[in-house]
Amino acid sequence: MTHQRINTVLAALVVLAGFSFGLNFLLDGPGAASGFGIDPWPEGNGYFVVKGVRDLAYGLTALILLLLRHRRALGWVVLADAIIPIGDCVAVMTNGGTVGYALAVHGSAAVLVLVTAASLLWETRKTSGSATLKPRTPATLTR
Repeated sequence: MTHQRINTVLAALVVLAGFSFGLNFLLDGPGAASGFGIDPWPEGNGYFVVKGVRDLAYGLTALILLLLRHRRALGWVVLADAIIPIGDCVAVMTNGGTVGYALAVHGSAAVLVLVTAASLLWETRKTSGSATLKPRTPATLTR
């Protein structure tokens, strides 16, 4: 399996995780919250919507860049969005959750996201014309 194919699989996992977490919080907020690591979860369903929409937006952004083959931009976006699981990890540790749970759930997610970003950026570090896929543009998508 090539480095590019492995990165595509990792990027797809990141996209699927964003969609999965986002939809889970939107469709079953209390159920999703029980696995987040903060007990009790703050009152009000607004928190579920905020968390769900945030994760869906991240997944959609990554998906668009993946489909358009903007792999370097995808690497930078994934790197920047590593702040999400890192912030979730800190939130769990500072709001009644255990350090072990925060690291196992959110820390491991942060590691996956950071490894994916680093691997994408490593793949695209030397972009030489024919060796890389050309980004798709609206004109090439219709052909």
